[in-house]
Amino acid sequence: MKLDVNVLRYLSKDEFRVLTAVEMGMKNHEIVPAELIDRIAGLKTGGAYKNIRTLLRHKLVHHDSTKYDGYRLTNLGYDFLAIKTMVNRGLIVGVGRQIGVGKESDIFEVVAEDGQTLALKLHRLGRTSFRAVKSKRDYLKHRSSFNWLYLSRLAALKEFAFMKALHEHGFPTPKAVDWNRHCVLMTLVPGYPLVQVKELKNPALVFDTVISLIVRLAEHGLIHCDFNEFNLLIDDDEKVTMIDFPQMVSISHRNAESYFDRDVDCIYKFFLKRFNYVPGGNARTLQGIDNNVDEDDTRPDFVNLARTAGALDKELAASGFTHQNQEDLDQ
Repeated sequence: MKLDVNVLRYLSKDEFRVLTAVEMGMKNHEIVPAELIDRIAGLKTGGAYKNIRTLLRHKLVHHDSTKYDGYRLTNLGYDFLAIKTMVNRGLIVGVGRQIGVGKESDIFEVVAEDGQTLALKLHRLGRTSFRAVKSKRDYLKHRSSFNWLYLSRLAALKEFAFMKALHEHGFPTPKAVDWNRHCVLMTLVPGYPLVQVKELKNPALVFDTVISLIVRLAEHGLIHCDFNEFNLLIDDDEKVTMIDFPQMVSISHRNAESYFDRDVDCIYKFFLKRFNYVPGGNARTLQGIDNNVDEDDTRPDFVNLARTAGALDKELAASGFTHQNQEDLDQ
């Protein structure tokens, strides 16, 4: 569903009040009864029903009468609530073009009050292409029920926390500005996704920079888990920036070593295929590309890194972080 913010300008306070009432009702209902929406909104008799019709026309809510007469928020309705909050906070004054789309998110250019161009990431967990998210991510913890808007909110919160912490620790990431619901507002980093780059002036230097980022993350107690050419930006000066953090896990996670090795393999394979580069200059082959594997002594060693890893994962309560770890950290 296309995000058309022009509609947002003309929504009245009562219509936003009803939209918020639907959101509040969804905390305990998958489909919110019309009577409950009316009670939560607290408008004059019949006011909520009139505004619901407007919200339906703009596809901000969806009507469902399979079990009973009720409504639920659409992604677009959730977008409007988050953007309206950002505007009310004085963070943004306008939404521009879409600059990125993925299986889990959409990214738009937005304008701040001072005229600065920022990036607004809208998490879209639950897209048809990514329905397995519940089994692959840990946002749900031990909950048995969920909805995709709630999952997207948790993903945004986790990404904001990781981005803020990593930037403060000197990692090349966008600067996290704020978050609300499923949206993360961040600085706009100039550059292109590494996957779009066909040639590098100095592939050896870029390769070393990228591998060193994986190592630095591990030294701080974190594994990216999706460290590849799609989640790395590079500018004209070949400066690298990391993006996309909701899937990060602790180095104490039971699958951390396999995730770490997968991240490293992704970079080795990409640089070999795209730039015909491997460390040392020899045309070695890698596991998964060819059965003849030459061991590379320069590859990062997870076991050694894990022994001396820092505690940034504990600060962020990353995946694999237990209650006992939290108690130790508090002490």
